Amino acid sequence: MTPRFSPDAYIQVAEMRYLTAIELANWMALYVAAGSCCVIAMALSCATTMVEVVRERGWSSVNSLRSAILFVPKIWWRWQKLYLTSMPVTLGIVILFATSMRWS
Repeated sequence: MTPRFSPDAYIQVAEMRYLTAIELANWMALYVAAGSCCVIAMALSCATTMVEVVRERGWSSVNSLRSAILFVPKIWWRWQKLYLTSMPVTLGIVILFATSMRWS
């Protein structure tokens, strides 16, 4: 039996054939730029979280299994807040990068 494609999948494949070389290169560059910004944001938020935990000596309150289990989500939440606050900057960088490109 030959695999059957849904009409939606065919439309998506048909749309990809019409990308010019410049558009394809621009989209690839945008994905690389967004990924690079996310990696930088992750590294900075991890480093900031570690520095804050070391300065506060947060592990000193961990003296039982229950407190250790509660300590991990606190660290995770702190990292998430720092990482998510970088979203407007990442979005701004990628938008400015996209507007600086020649699309045709």
